Amino acid sequence: MTKQINKLSIVIPAYNEGKTIHLILDRIKNVILSNGIEKEVIVVNDCSTDDTEQALQRYISTNQALNIQYFKHEKNMGKGAALHTGIARATGEFLVIQDADLEYDPDEYNDLLKPVLKGSADVVYGSRFMGGSPHRILFFWHSIGNKFLTSLSNMFTNLNLTDMETCYKLFDTKIIQGLKLEEKRFGFEPEVTSKIAKLENIRIYEVGISYYGRTYAEGKKIGMRDGFRALYCILKYSLFK
Repeated sequence: MTKQINKLSIVIPAYNEGKTIHLILDRIKNVILSNGIEKEVIVVNDCSTDDTEQALQRYISTNQALNIQYFKHEKNMGKGAALHTGIARATGEFLVIQDADLEYDPDEYNDLLKPVLKGSADVVYGSRFMGGSPHRILFFWHSIGNKFLTSLSNMFTNLNLTDMETCYKLFDTKIIQGLKLEEKRFGFEPEVTSKIAKLENIRIYEVGISYYGRTYAEGKKIGMRDGFRALYCILKYSLFK
């Protein structure tokens, strides 16, 4: 049984991404979605201190064919808070989370959509640890930490994900809008995974994606502190929520 989707909402949290935001929007603009699905782009500027807002305004003024909704936080609240703002405003039947950097390739939206269009999935995770797509070789301890957190999350959720911390997550919009999400920063990933897993009759799929990771010098923001927060969130939302 196939599923008809008219619009995909693309939610982009942005903090100090003035150098790359126009590049990722260009990539999104050039993606032709399966079955003629319309794109809605929701950018949430989390009170950037660089020229992210100016770069966005220039882009919007010269690319009106791309449906961009722009929102701005008056104080920095974190990636999770920016996602909360964007998710609440999504109007597509499904939404996908997209970072404002160039680590993830929008060309793979169609891969994420395949299980949905076949009528098989409500949620799709894009895994950096499966499939034969390109992956930049970077930090050993990051990969170990990611696999540890994913394994721990799986123990509590009884899922068999390979990449819980991935940015690329595609959701039935009504389902994720119905969750009470609390985490304001990078705890969003384990929280949403835990809460999705607790819902009845939710069909979760995983597809392999590519990964073009950044170094810290290139703008990578997540660090050890965020790893400890993710560990805390796995325990918090699995045992006490």
